[in-house]
Amino acid sequence: MTGAPDWRATLVAHWQRAAPSPLARALQPLSWLYGLAAGIHRGLYASGLRARARAPRPLIVVGNLVTGGAGKTPTVIALVALLQQLGRRPGIIARGYGRARTDVRIVRDDSPVDTVGDEPLLLRLRTRVPVAVAARRIEAARVLCADDPTLDVLVADDGLQHHALERDLQVIVFDARGVGNGLLLPAGPLREPLPAQPPARSLVLYSDGQRSTALPGWCATRRLAGAVDLAAWWRGEPATAAAWHTLRGRTVHACAGTARPERFFEMLEQQGLVVHRIGLPDHADFRTLPWPAGAADVVITEKDAVKLRPERTGRTQVWVAPLDFEFEPDFATALAALLPPWKSTP
Repeated sequence: MTGAPDWRATLVAHWQRAAPSPLARALQPLSWLYGLAAGIHRGLYASGLRARARAPRPLIVVGNLVTGGAGKTPTVIALVALLQQLGRRPGIIARGYGRARTDVRIVRDDSPVDTVGDEPLLLRLRTRVPVAVAARRIEAARVLCADDPTLDVLVADDGLQHHALERDLQVIVFDARGVGNGLLLPAGPLREPLPAQPPARSLVLYSDGQRSTALPGWCATRRLAGAVDLAAWWRGEPATAAAWHTLRGRTVHACAGTARPERFFEMLEQQGLVVHRIGLPDHADFRTLPWPAGAADVVITEKDAVKLRPERTGRTQVWVAPLDFEFEPDFATALAALLPPWKSTP
């Protein structure tokens, strides 16, 4: 199994201890400096010394307080569907982590990953709503709304700490890890201190179905929707539970280039699959196929599928296992209560 460098895995393990370890305590002076710099950054915008830009539509930011994946991208996908159920026309903006460019790009179905980023392309393919990326998110928002004036709300994938862009509402996502040892980076996983109460106009979402901090919030249920052949996935065909019956009784290679690959592997095993785990670094590029030559069946995440065309897989049967979210019913009510209306002017 491949994965993050040993030092990174060691550090993350220390972050997740309930009480700070000696290593975390040794790093705490750096955390104080980090916290001071982050506090000054927030304060400059809060005081008005630095101006915040306002997007041309109401803006919802989805992000987390801890480093690493907490389920932001699946949350955005589910949030877009919920907004559509509420009668809104959402678009998505993102920075496009790992892409080779910094300019504004409208994400198309055939956009190369290296120009738009893997998560924005996945968001486009899953939601079918307009998506734009830019190093400066306000530029992405302006270009997206000019390209499609019918949009009436924007969702920012990540950006909770991006204070240069004013938001109308934010969804703070936690997974089962909560806040770990409760310390700031690099002694702990926190990007900013955990507040005593959710900030104004904020909704807290627990993506693993269980509350992992003291903050009041809503739970989401994660589940694998099924699996679908890679070529069929690129054609837009849905995953089905019938695929699990095909794969049970075989040993499959499972690959995940995500922040928490173990969670994906565990969910596959819960479906009765015998899994040979291949953990990869987050945003792995898949330029080299990570499974052994001659592997019969491979299961990958959607985040990885956007970087893999079917013609590259040879005789290996590659399956894509999408991850779906289901919000608690009251979450929609809370979202609707905080969501500003929008009417375009003639």
